[in-house]
Amino acid sequence: MNTHNCAYSFRCGARLLDLSRPQIMGILNVTPDSFYGGSRVRSVDAALQQAERMLSEGAAILDIGGASTRPGAEEVPQAEELRRVLPVVEAVCQHFPEAIVSVDTWRAEVAREALAAGASMVNDVSAGRWDEGLLPVVARYRCPYVLMHAQGTPQTMQLAPAYSEVVQDVLDFFIQRLEILQAMGIHDVAIDPGFGFGKTLEHNYALLRRLAVFEAVLQRPLLVGVSRKSMVCRLLGTKPEAALNGTTALHVLALMQGARLLRVHDVREAAEAVRIVAAYQAPGDIAAL
Repeated sequence: MNTHNCAYSFRCGARLLDLSRPQIMGILNVTPDSFYGGSRVRSVDAALQQAERMLSEGAAILDIGGASTRPGAEEVPQAEELRRVLPVVEAVCQHFPEAIVSVDTWRAEVAREALAAGASMVNDVSAGRWDEGLLPVVARYRCPYVLMHAQGTPQTMQLAPAYSEVVQDVLDFFIQRLEILQAMGIHDVAIDPGFGFGKTLEHNYALLRRLAVFEAVLQRPLLVGVSRKSMVCRLLGTKPEAALNGTTALHVLALMQGARLLRVHDVREAAEAVRIVAAYQAPGDIAAL
Protein backbone atom coordinates (compact mmCIF):
# COMPACT_ATOMS: atom_id res chain seq x y z
CA MET A 1 0.00 0.00 0.00
CA ASN A 2 1.47 3.35 -1.02
CA THR A 3 0.36 6.29 1.12
CA HIS A 4 2.91 8.78 -0.20
CA ASN A 5 0.20 11.10 -1.51
CA CYS A 6 0.08 12.77 1.95
CA ALA A 7 2.47 15.72 2.33
CA TYR A 8 3.96 16.28 5.78
CA SER A 9 6.50 18.80 6.97
CA PHE A 10 7.85 19.63 10.41
CA ARG A 11 9.23 22.98 11.57
CA CYS A 12 12.54 22.19 13.30
CA GLY A 13 13.83 25.47 14.65
CA ALA A 14 14.75 27.56 11.61
CA ARG A 15 14.65 24.55 9.29
CA LEU A 16 11.80 22.74 7.57
CA LEU A 17 11.84 18.94 7.46
CA ASP A 18 10.08 17.95 4.25
CA LEU A 19 8.54 14.49 4.56
CA SER A 20 6.94 14.40 1.13
CA ARG A 21 9.70 11.88 0.48
CA PRO A 22 11.21 9.62 3.16
CA GLN A 23 14.06 11.00 5.22
CA ILE A 24 16.89 9.37 7.17
CA MET A 25 17.56 9.79 10.89
CA GLY A 26 21.11 8.74 11.76
CA ILE A 27 21.75 7.21 15.19
CA LEU A 28 24.49 8.79 17.33
CA ASN A 29 24.76 6.93 20.63
CA VAL A 30 26.94 8.55 23.28
CA THR A 31 26.70 5.40 25.36
CA PRO A 32 29.03 2.52 26.29
CA ASP A 33 26.33 -0.16 26.12
CA SER A 34 24.11 0.31 23.05
CA PHE A 35 23.29 -3.06 21.50
CA TYR A 36 25.24 -2.32 18.28
CA GLY A 37 28.85 -1.35 18.82
CA GLY A 38 29.10 0.50 15.52
CA SER A 39 26.71 3.18 16.77
CA ARG A 40 28.66 4.06 19.93
CA VAL A 41 30.85 7.14 20.16
CA ARG A 42 33.01 7.87 23.20
CA SER A 43 34.09 11.48 22.59
CA VAL A 44 32.90 14.72 21.07
CA ASP A 45 35.49 14.43 18.28
CA ALA A 46 34.29 10.91 17.41
CA ALA A 47 30.70 12.14 17.41
CA LEU A 48 31.57 14.98 15.04
CA GLN A 49 33.31 12.57 12.66
CA GLN A 50 30.31 10.26 12.66
CA ALA A 51 27.91 13.17 12.24
CA GLU A 52 29.87 14.45 9.24
CA ARG A 53 29.84 11.01 7.63
CA MET A 54 26.11 10.52 8.20
CA LEU A 55 25.23 13.94 6.83
CA SER A 56 27.40 13.40 3.75
CA GLU A 57 25.68 10.06 3.14
CA GLY A 58 22.20 11.58 3.24
CA ALA A 59 20.96 11.90 6.82
CA ALA A 60 18.54 14.78 7.41
CA ILE A 61 18.38 14.23 11.18
CA LEU A 62 20.98 13.19 13.75
CA ASP A 63 19.44 11.46 16.77
CA ILE A 64 21.71 11.85 19.81
CA GLY A 65 21.13 9.64 22.84
CA GLY A 66 23.01 9.21 26.10
CA ALA A 67 21.14 6.31 27.71
CA SER A 68 20.54 2.94 26.08
CA THR A 69 16.92 1.78 26.10
CA ARG A 70 17.63 -1.67 24.66
CA PRO A 71 15.79 -4.51 26.43
CA GLY A 72 17.51 -5.24 29.73
CA ALA A 73 19.39 -1.94 29.89
CA GLU A 74 20.02 -0.47 33.32
CA GLU A 75 18.69 3.03 33.95
CA VAL A 76 21.35 5.72 33.59
CA PRO A 77 21.31 8.51 36.21
CA GLN A 78 20.07 11.84 34.85
CA ALA A 79 23.33 13.63 35.63
CA GLU A 80 25.29 11.05 33.63
CA GLU A 81 22.88 11.26 30.68
CA LEU A 82 23.27 15.04 30.63
CA ARG A 83 27.06 14.75 30.88
CA ARG A 84 27.12 12.47 27.84
CA VAL A 85 24.55 14.24 25.66
CA LEU A 86 24.96 17.99 26.05
CA PRO A 87 28.55 18.44 24.80
CA VAL A 88 27.73 16.40 21.69
CA VAL A 89 24.49 18.29 20.99
CA GLU A 90 26.31 21.61 21.37
CA ALA A 91 29.22 20.57 19.15
CA VAL A 92 27.07 19.05 16.41
CA CYS A 93 24.77 22.10 16.31
CA GLN A 94 27.80 24.40 16.13
CA HIS A 95 29.68 22.47 13.44
CA PHE A 96 26.69 21.42 11.33
CA PRO A 97 24.07 24.19 11.55
CA GLU A 98 22.24 22.73 8.54
CA ALA A 99 21.54 19.48 10.40
CA ILE A 100 18.37 18.78 12.33
CA VAL A 101 19.40 17.45 15.74
CA SER A 102 17.06 15.20 17.70
CA VAL A 103 17.58 14.22 21.33
CA ASP A 104 16.69 10.64 22.21
CA THR A 105 15.47 10.86 25.80
CA TRP A 106 12.46 10.30 28.03
CA ARG A 107 13.60 12.82 30.65
CA ALA A 108 12.21 16.35 30.81
CA GLU A 109 15.44 17.93 32.04
CA VAL A 110 17.59 16.26 29.37
CA ALA A 111 15.14 17.34 26.68
CA ARG A 112 15.01 20.91 28.01
CA GLU A 113 18.81 21.25 28.17
CA ALA A 114 19.30 19.71 24.73
CA LEU A 115 16.65 21.92 23.12
CA ALA A 116 18.23 24.97 24.75
CA ALA A 117 21.60 23.84 23.33
CA GLY A 118 20.27 23.69 19.76
CA ALA A 119 18.41 20.41 19.31
CA SER A 120 15.05 20.84 17.60
CA MET A 121 13.28 17.48 17.97
CA VAL A 122 12.57 15.03 20.81
CA ASN A 123 12.55 11.27 20.24
CA ASP A 124 10.90 9.64 23.26
CA VAL A 125 10.60 5.88 23.79
CA SER A 126 8.22 6.40 26.72
CA ALA A 127 5.42 8.35 25.00
CA GLY A 128 5.66 10.85 27.84
CA ARG A 129 4.74 8.30 30.52
CA TRP A 130 8.00 7.94 32.48
CA ASP A 131 8.54 11.62 33.29
CA GLU A 132 5.44 13.76 33.56
CA GLY A 133 7.50 16.89 32.90
CA LEU A 134 8.58 15.88 29.39
CA LEU A 135 5.50 16.74 27.34
CA PRO A 136 5.22 20.26 28.83
CA VAL A 137 8.84 20.85 27.69
CA VAL A 138 7.99 19.68 24.16
CA ALA A 139 4.91 21.93 24.15
CA ARG A 140 6.91 24.92 25.37
CA TYR A 141 9.54 24.55 22.64
CA ARG A 142 6.94 23.71 19.94
CA CYS A 143 9.33 21.13 18.53
CA PRO A 144 8.51 17.95 16.60
CA TYR A 145 8.03 14.90 18.78
CA VAL A 146 8.44 11.19 18.07
CA LEU A 147 5.70 9.27 19.89
CA MET A 148 6.76 5.66 20.37
CA HIS A 149 4.91 2.65 21.68
CA ALA A 150 6.60 0.46 24.28
CA GLN A 151 5.15 -2.17 26.55
CA GLY A 152 6.85 -2.12 29.95
CA THR A 153 10.26 -0.58 30.67
CA PRO A 154 13.70 -1.56 29.31
CA GLN A 155 14.14 -3.76 32.38
CA THR A 156 10.82 -5.65 31.84
CA MET A 157 9.68 -5.18 28.24
CA GLN A 158 10.88 -8.52 26.83
CA LEU A 159 9.95 -10.74 29.78
CA ALA A 160 6.50 -11.76 28.49
CA PRO A 161 5.04 -9.26 26.01
CA ALA A 162 1.34 -9.94 25.40
CA TYR A 163 -1.47 -8.28 23.47
CA SER A 164 -5.07 -9.13 22.73
CA GLU A 165 -4.39 -8.09 19.11
CA VAL A 166 -1.09 -6.27 18.66
CA VAL A 167 -1.99 -3.94 15.75
CA GLN A 168 -5.28 -2.83 17.29
CA ASP A 169 -3.78 -2.49 20.76
CA VAL A 170 -0.90 -0.33 19.53
CA LEU A 171 -3.27 1.73 17.37
CA ASP A 172 -5.57 2.34 20.34
CA PHE A 173 -2.56 3.42 22.40
CA PHE A 174 -1.61 6.02 19.77
CA ILE A 175 -5.15 7.35 19.48
CA GLN A 176 -5.24 7.89 23.24
CA ARG A 177 -1.81 9.51 23.46
CA LEU A 178 -2.43 11.76 20.43
CA GLU A 179 -5.51 13.19 22.15
CA ILE A 180 -3.31 14.17 25.09
CA LEU A 181 -0.68 15.72 22.80
CA GLN A 182 -3.31 17.64 20.84
CA ALA A 183 -4.75 19.08 24.06
CA MET A 184 -1.26 20.29 25.00
CA GLY A 185 -0.69 21.96 21.63
CA ILE A 186 1.82 19.37 20.38
CA HIS A 187 0.94 18.92 16.71
CA ASP A 188 4.12 17.92 14.83
CA VAL A 189 4.13 14.26 15.83
CA ALA A 190 5.74 11.24 14.15
CA ILE A 191 4.45 7.78 15.04
CA ASP A 192 6.92 5.00 15.93
CA PRO A 193 5.37 1.54 16.52
CA GLY A 194 8.38 0.64 18.68
CA PHE A 195 9.70 -2.47 16.98
CA GLY A 196 11.40 -4.63 19.61
CA PHE A 197 10.05 -2.66 22.56
CA GLY A 198 7.85 -5.14 24.38
CA LYS A 199 7.11 -7.27 21.30
CA THR A 200 7.83 -10.83 20.25
CA LEU A 201 9.17 -11.66 16.80
CA GLU A 202 5.59 -12.39 15.70
CA HIS A 203 4.35 -9.06 17.10
CA ASN A 204 7.06 -7.18 15.21
CA TYR A 205 6.23 -8.74 11.87
CA ALA A 206 2.48 -8.31 12.41
CA LEU A 207 3.09 -4.58 12.94
CA LEU A 208 5.32 -4.36 9.87
CA ARG A 209 2.73 -6.18 7.76
CA ARG A 210 0.02 -3.68 8.75
CA LEU A 211 2.21 -0.59 8.98
CA ALA A 212 0.20 1.43 6.45
CA VAL A 213 -2.84 1.23 8.73
CA PHE A 214 -1.17 3.54 11.25
CA GLU A 215 -0.75 6.44 8.83
CA ALA A 216 -4.17 5.84 7.30
CA VAL A 217 -5.92 6.03 10.68
CA LEU A 218 -3.71 8.49 12.58
CA GLN A 219 -2.79 10.84 9.72
CA ARG A 220 0.74 11.23 11.04
CA PRO A 221 4.07 10.34 9.41
CA LEU A 222 5.58 7.00 10.41
CA LEU A 223 9.05 6.58 11.84
CA VAL A 224 10.46 3.07 11.62
CA GLY A 225 13.38 1.92 13.75
CA VAL A 226 14.36 -1.64 12.82
CA SER A 227 18.07 -1.17 12.18
CA ARG A 228 20.07 -4.28 13.18
CA LYS A 229 17.42 -5.23 15.75
CA SER A 230 16.37 -8.63 17.04
CA MET A 231 13.64 -8.99 14.41
CA VAL A 232 16.53 -9.39 11.96
CA CYS A 233 19.01 -11.17 14.21
CA ARG A 234 16.67 -13.73 15.78
CA LEU A 235 14.99 -14.57 12.49
CA LEU A 236 18.27 -15.03 10.60
CA GLY A 237 20.33 -16.42 13.49
CA THR A 238 22.91 -13.64 13.30
CA LYS A 239 24.41 -10.82 15.39
CA PRO A 240 23.79 -7.06 15.01
CA GLU A 241 27.20 -6.69 13.32
CA ALA A 242 26.04 -8.97 10.49
CA ALA A 243 22.46 -7.69 10.21
CA LEU A 244 22.81 -4.94 7.60
CA ASN A 245 21.41 -6.95 4.70
CA GLY A 246 18.37 -8.01 6.70
CA THR A 247 17.91 -4.44 7.89
CA THR A 248 17.84 -3.17 4.31
CA ALA A 249 15.20 -5.74 3.42
CA LEU A 250 13.04 -4.47 6.31
CA HIS A 251 13.61 -0.86 5.23
CA VAL A 252 12.30 -1.63 1.75
CA LEU A 253 9.21 -3.32 3.20
CA ALA A 254 8.62 -0.38 5.56
CA LEU A 255 9.01 2.17 2.75
CA MET A 256 6.55 0.24 0.60
CA GLN A 257 4.09 0.56 3.51
CA GLY A 258 4.53 4.34 3.63
CA ALA A 259 7.29 4.94 6.22
CA ARG A 260 8.49 8.56 6.08
CA LEU A 261 11.42 8.37 8.51
CA LEU A 262 13.99 5.59 8.86
CA ARG A 263 16.04 5.63 12.07
CA VAL A 264 19.25 3.88 11.09
CA HIS A 265 22.84 3.02 11.92
CA ASP A 266 23.85 2.80 8.24
CA VAL A 267 22.84 5.96 6.41
CA ARG A 268 24.21 5.30 2.93
CA GLU A 269 22.50 1.94 2.59
CA ALA A 270 19.19 3.32 3.90
CA ALA A 271 19.37 6.28 1.51
CA GLU A 272 19.92 3.85 -1.38
CA ALA A 273 16.83 1.90 -0.31
CA VAL A 274 14.83 5.14 -0.31
CA ARG A 275 15.97 5.96 -3.86
CA ILE A 276 15.23 2.47 -5.16
CA VAL A 277 11.72 2.40 -3.68
CA ALA A 278 11.09 5.92 -5.01
CA ALA A 279 12.15 4.78 -8.49
CA TYR A 280 9.89 1.74 -8.26
CA GLN A 281 6.94 3.92 -7.27
CA ALA A 282 7.71 6.82 -9.66
CA PRO A 283 5.12 7.36 -12.38
CA GLY A 284 7.41 9.69 -14.32
CA ASP A 285 11.07 10.49 -14.78
CA ILE A 286 13.21 8.09 -12.73
CA ALA A 287 16.39 9.96 -13.67
CA ALA A 288 15.15 12.99 -11.73
CA LEU A 289 15.04 11.11 -8.44
